[in-house]
Amino acid sequence: MTNKISYYLYCLILTILVSVPLHAQTSEQKALEAKRERLQKEIKEINRLLFAEKKERGNVLDQMNALDQKINVRQELIRVTNQQSNLLNRQINVNIRSISKLREDLKILREDYANLIQKSYQNKSQSNRLMFLLSAENFYQAFKRLQYMEQYAKHRKKQGEDIIKKTDELAALNKDLVGQRKSKERLLAENRKVKNELFTEIEAQKNLLRSIRQNESKYTTAISQKRKEARKIDREIERLIKNAIASTNKKAGKSSRTKFVLTPEAQLVANNFSANKGKLIWPVEKGIKSQGYGVYADKLYPGIKHRNNGVTIATDQGSQARAIFEGEVIAIISVPGGSRGVTIKHGNYISTYYNLSKLYVQKGDRVAAKEVIGDIYTSRFDGTTKLKFYLYEDSNRLNPEDWIYQL
Repeated sequence: MTNKISYYLYCLILTILVSVPLHAQTSEQKALEAKRERLQKEIKEINRLLFAEKKERGNVLDQMNALDQKINVRQELIRVTNQQSNLLNRQINVNIRSISKLREDLKILREDYANLIQKSYQNKSQSNRLMFLLSAENFYQAFKRLQYMEQYAKHRKKQGEDIIKKTDELAALNKDLVGQRKSKERLLAENRKVKNELFTEIEAQKNLLRSIRQNESKYTTAISQKRKEARKIDREIERLIKNAIASTNKKAGKSSRTKFVLTPEAQLVANNFSANKGKLIWPVEKGIKSQGYGVYADKLYPGIKHRNNGVTIATDQGSQARAIFEGEVIAIISVPGGSRGVTIKHGNYISTYYNLSKLYVQKGDRVAAKEVIGDIYTSRFDGTTKLKFYLYEDSNRLNPEDWIYQL
């Protein structure tokens, strides 16, 4: 009897230990599936937004960058799918152990139940039960014997119910195991397909690179021109920010050109902005990041380094830029030979939206979060629509990817 109690206690502890990591794995599986779906969507958007018209008139340099971006996303997709497959493996192993334990439980339950049925059969006659009661030495003992007979009958019924329950659990686990194995096979098949597409894209990238190498002087000139344009825009944005800081501080009797002196109202806006770090809305309704923040090597000439002081977001033709937070328009950007832009102050934080063809706000306007501030320019050369987005704290550059949700 003691051994059986110890066994049941062991089973209970094992069930608790198994169920906790299983729940954690289920949550992790859901998170990985969500990430995998997001990466698949991003690949579709790259195909749609960055390769729309490349065959006829696309910019080869932009194609190279877009192809590199797609390769990176696809490699991340392969990594996430492998994680899902490994997690499914662990879940399958947990289920196999659980099935083994349930089979042991069922074996013991059936043995106990068989013994109960055998004893019940031996004592099933009404006369035997009656004699058992009448042979009691007193009324109290007879009452206890009656209770025992009732408890015995209940115990036998419960054993039968437990067997049915355990049998159902075993069937459910087996069904779950079959489903998990099918999911794993599906993931592995998807991964093989993604790897094949990745090899195709890498080969396409090599072909593009060979094409570019044949016209090296043409493309090095284009790269140099792009770097000059980027530096011109960056200088203009930082000049306007410093002028805005100086102008605001002058009204407060301060002379700093690098840091805003904030009113209580502006400090409240800044605090709210800061509290939303990582949760701020996108400056477009939908799109993808086509170039991230910071220094990166040129895809054609790795020895050449580029710097992006903001992020570049590709979106659909006809899309509009929108304010990421409430604030005040402090400057309108107009670079000779380039597009226009809007700079908005949020306390001592500043967001800038560049490459606009039409503006709906002017300097001094108050704007709300999601308010449309302009139409994004669509290139007549390659048909792409890209917004250049910058973020500053006073005159210090910030990485927008740390602030905008899932950028």
